[in-house]
Amino acid sequence: MIRTVAETGSTNADILSLALTGAGEGLWLRAERQTAGKGRQGRAWVSPTGNLYISTLVRVRPTDPSPATLALLSAVALEEAVRAFGVAPMLKWPNDLLVGGAKLSGILLERAGDAIAVGIGVNLAAAPEGLDRAATSLADQGVTVSPDIFAEVLAESFGRWLERWRGEGMWPVRERWLAKAHPEGTALTARLADGSSFDGLFGGLDSSGALILRLADGTTRAIHAGDVFLL
Repeated sequence: MIRTVAETGSTNADILSLALTGAGEGLWLRAERQTAGKGRQGRAWVSPTGNLYISTLVRVRPTDPSPATLALLSAVALEEAVRAFGVAPMLKWPNDLLVGGAKLSGILLERAGDAIAVGIGVNLAAAPEGLDRAATSLADQGVTVSPDIFAEVLAESFGRWLERWRGEGMWPVRERWLAKAHPEGTALTARLADGSSFDGLFGGLDSSGALILRLADGTTRAIHAGDVFLL
């Protein structure tokens, strides 16, 4: 079920509040506008009308794969939804969608107990300006789609991948992610939360979904959290 509100602070915050009152998995909440949206590492998320701002609730089970891998699952489901409208984005770790090197979307996971809010923002009608990286929208790619229609396609895709993740494990998600990402050997920079950075070549994903970076000295480093940029 997808609920839609005209305006809220953050759909992720609302989803976690609903989870505390007993809301079940599968709930989707879409806002036409957010006043306090945020991206990864606390960055503000600009929310002009016409784009998609939506969150869903996942209830983690003891038998599930690592909850951290929901970041990759979300990216795979979103990539599939975008592709349904004739645009073929490239995935960048962990869950960015790029079109022509420009960012199309953002995904943020937040957790409270067994509840995980998966927040997804997609530039449907307009790309924000003044960012530290290039951004694009589906409208820029010649595609016109309303947020409510896109949300329905996304919810269906996410549900199917969540079922596979639970039933088959991380493997199919990892394989799909790798198939839609930049190729192995792509030059990357990883910037970690402590301020350190590493340049290297993309060496795939390990079984936990961490990015493998091949360094110049021949060693490899597993990146579990941080910002990754294409060189």
